[in-house]
Amino acid sequence: MATFLYKLGRLSFRRRHFVALIWVALLTLAGVGAASAPAAGNSSFSIPGTEAQKAFDLLEQRFPGASADGATARVVFKAPSGEKMTDPGNKATVQEAVKELADGSEVARVTDPYQAKAVSKDGTIAYAQVSYKVSGMELEDSSRDALQDSAQDARKSGLTVEIGGDALQTVPHTGSSEIIGIAVAAVVLVITFGSLVAAGLPLLTALIGVGIGVSAITALASVLDLGSTTSTLAMMIGLAVGIDYALFIVSRYRAELAEGRDREEAAGRATGTAGSAVVFAGLTVVIALVGLSVVNIPMLTKMGIAAAGTVAIAVLIALTMIPALLGYAGRRVKPMGEKGKRFGRASKNPSKEPSNKPERPNLGTRWASFVVRRPIAVLLLGVIGLGAAAVPASSLELGLPDDGSQPTSTTQRRAYDLLSEGFGPGFNGPLMVVVDAKGSDDPKAAFTQVGDEIKGLKDVVTVTPPAPNKAGDTATITVIPGSQPSSVTTENLVHGIRDAGAGIKADTDANVLVTGSTAMNIDVSEKLNDALIPYLVLVVGLAFLLLIVVFRSILVPLKAALGFLLSVMAALGAVVAVFQWGWLSDLMGVEQTGPVMSMMPIFMVGVVFGLAMDYEVFLVTRMREAYVHGEKPSQAIVTGFRHGARVVTAAAVIMMAVFAGFIGSSESMVKMIGFGLAIAVFFDAFIVRMAIVPAVLALLGRKAWWLPRWLDRALPNVDVEGEGLRPDSGRGDTDRELVRA
Repeated sequence: MATFLYKLGRLSFRRRHFVALIWVALLTLAGVGAASAPAAGNSSFSIPGTEAQKAFDLLEQRFPGASADGATARVVFKAPSGEKMTDPGNKATVQEAVKELADGSEVARVTDPYQAKAVSKDGTIAYAQVSYKVSGMELEDSSRDALQDSAQDARKSGLTVEIGGDALQTVPHTGSSEIIGIAVAAVVLVITFGSLVAAGLPLLTALIGVGIGVSAITALASVLDLGSTTSTLAMMIGLAVGIDYALFIVSRYRAELAEGRDREEAAGRATGTAGSAVVFAGLTVVIALVGLSVVNIPMLTKMGIAAAGTVAIAVLIALTMIPALLGYAGRRVKPMGEKGKRFGRASKNPSKEPSNKPERPNLGTRWASFVVRRPIAVLLLGVIGLGAAAVPASSLELGLPDDGSQPTSTTQRRAYDLLSEGFGPGFNGPLMVVVDAKGSDDPKAAFTQVGDEIKGLKDVVTVTPPAPNKAGDTATITVIPGSQPSSVTTENLVHGIRDAGAGIKADTDANVLVTGSTAMNIDVSEKLNDALIPYLVLVVGLAFLLLIVVFRSILVPLKAALGFLLSVMAALGAVVAVFQWGWLSDLMGVEQTGPVMSMMPIFMVGVVFGLAMDYEVFLVTRMREAYVHGEKPSQAIVTGFRHGARVVTAAAVIMMAVFAGFIGSSESMVKMIGFGLAIAVFFDAFIVRMAIVPAVLALLGRKAWWLPRWLDRALPNVDVEGEGLRPDSGRGDTDRELVRA
């Protein structure tokens, strides 16, 4: 592989005009497609195989035209202090608002609070429910505007009016902190390279790659039903890996220049060596993201594949456009150790100023030497520290965000609070029970029995009479729990209704299904929990095999996987502490604590595993390169850190800055993922890869690079270290014998 990439790097360097033209053309094409495509909405949410989804599908069949998956809005009215909603003036205002709401072309029906008995017992709060013919993703802006205008007209009479439901869902914004993240990355690159030109190359290529990826996602959003969150996450991951991959190749290029090679040769060798690591690092990220499809949640699958596509683009740009841009930069990108006049103190002609003063080891060398001398102490300190950070993860509670998790400044959250005040906390999470009595001899009796059984369960406040369809073979029953939607008590109630349904099935041959947003959230959480272990086995297993090929070792990939588990558990603990317990919530802009988003653990596992293997590949391949070239195991660790620690540190800081930039998002899911990934990168890069990994390698010595002879013969030689590029490349067999020794 190194030889192929070496040739590709040199070709891109020589044919830089052609390479640049191709990427600019792709960016233009994707941009035109994005500009002409309809805007992305909120992706439709379906969970194949769950009871809640089966109930939705049944409602579509048995209640045609009911728009079971259509958007809904609850317009909540509160009377001024000392007044009632039943007062003539207030009643007239509400009825006028209901009339206005019913005029929309996409409105299916609107309930009158006074006819539907949707007035609180104390008479101060009432609500009107608006049901739409289309989903929230398909709802036109004119319908949302009409909804808000009706509420504003009612406010003029002195009523408090707020709107809840999914009809007001909007595309999330990330805020200015995303720009701050990119600015931090730029500063880190300037400090690392000591040159504005060298620092600008990774930023430029990363932005081009993300531009192509996000534009392509935007162009295909309507056709493939890609939600707005999909492009946001693709941007987050694409920016981080795009900058990092380019950073590693530019750094290796400068190191090759420092060894006296001409610029074209240096570009080829940098692409052949660091580029090989980029390819395998990118593959681990792609495997982790595409592997999300095993969960069988379409939205999560699309997010993973879209982000994986952006990563693949970042790899291709790093391998081709970086060498091309290095050709354009010429002498403005200086060799390693030589800084520009503005940033360094380099002599105009260093060769004429010899110095007998020994060169001072860099920080990476000094740190690695310390770890090699004290491996047990460093290992214990790192493991204990991450273990302590992971403790909150034992209290992890999963759920999906609803209006109760919105900031208190939003009308959705205020409507949620008003409904809880007037009708109880469970009113925001009603359960819809669907009774399929098509196979029953007496459907009406089955409907009645279901209602009676539910009334006898704990935590049930209200059970509405059965509402049968025209055929009389299916009915819906609305159940109002006594607890809030995200509580364990409500989850137990859902399971209680389903357990009672098994007995009803035996007595009446009627199927009882529980659905609604609350039941759907519960089913999603359970499905994700069930899929976590198979996902871990698949992704870690495939990446383990890939790393065996890269490192030609059994213990190094095993150590990499175990270190990843430590960092991801510690990151989950930090997420629980902030978003569930409320630690540092003001600093993070978390206005409402609650359960952690149910897809957070599995998504974090996928992304963090891919990113963790990035650092493993970039840092440890340098160690293996030194080892197979004859250095002792302990010295190889120090050599790897001397060449790679500074760059890996810069890459980690850049990733943290980019991910942390998304903490300013208005979308709770994006905010939580941004924080989780940022803290996970910190734990993995600075504790696992920089401390635990060299400590373990120091303790293992030569055993770390052991590989059975039969496996060594069976594995393909991908030559990540660039052995084939050395003048004495015939020593490769000798080096492999050294590894097996």
